[in-house]
Amino acid sequence: MLGMPLKITTLAERPEFGPVLWNMESTWPVFMFQDPIADLFYPFADTAYPEYVLVADDDTQPGRLVARACMIPYRAGGAELPDDGWDGVVRRGWLTRERGTRPDAVSALEITVRPDLQGKGLSSVMLAAMRERAARHGFSELVAPVRPNMKHLEPHTPMSEYAFRTREDGLPYDAWLRVHVRAGGKIVKVAPRSMVVAGTPAEWRTWSDLPFDRTGAVEVPGALSPVHCSVEHDHAVYVEPNVWVSHALH
Repeated sequence: MLGMPLKITTLAERPEFGPVLWNMESTWPVFMFQDPIADLFYPFADTAYPEYVLVADDDTQPGRLVARACMIPYRAGGAELPDDGWDGVVRRGWLTRERGTRPDAVSALEITVRPDLQGKGLSSVMLAAMRERAARHGFSELVAPVRPNMKHLEPHTPMSEYAFRTREDGLPYDAWLRVHVRAGGKIVKVAPRSMVVAGTPAEWRTWSDLPFDRTGAVEVPGALSPVHCSVEHDHAVYVEPNVWVSHALH
């Protein structure tokens, strides 16, 4: 398990991480970087949201990122958690900032751990840091459109079934959902269209190294559900479901 002295701060406190923030090694599938809604957050994270980006390094390699965690504040206005999940909170966060309105909610966007350090409990540590930081900003709840980390092994299983599957001890079947629940999170609902990645079959070939030469459902490694390809219409669309988890902050 975790045996390193971590230093977790915000990007506002350590702006030197800004230029290298997105260069950190990761295991995200290539197609995950093709969601256009992401452009409403990542290019501005170091200038518009530095207080909501956590960076972690350790004493053995100071200045080299071992993990990052991102959140975005947005205006919910009392509405229930949106079906468009990750895309929805990023868009709402951008609109909140552009309109100059006061955010009344905050959502987690990602926790990324360097591949050589995965499996050491760093994700749990970063989640705890996110909860603490959200509470420090005055929020009573941190929500998260969670991407279950074992769902890609069952792309044809509906998320509405997978999200609520439990083990004998009552904890979620999925390991990442278990981390959230153990940290105090509560599974609320499925976000059926949390991310949408659309492209031509030719683009999907570069993103997946698969032929994409037939119309129908295509299983792409790392995808939580099949990609729907239409050769006749020259497009292929991936709609990713996530799971809304609510963390009450005390």
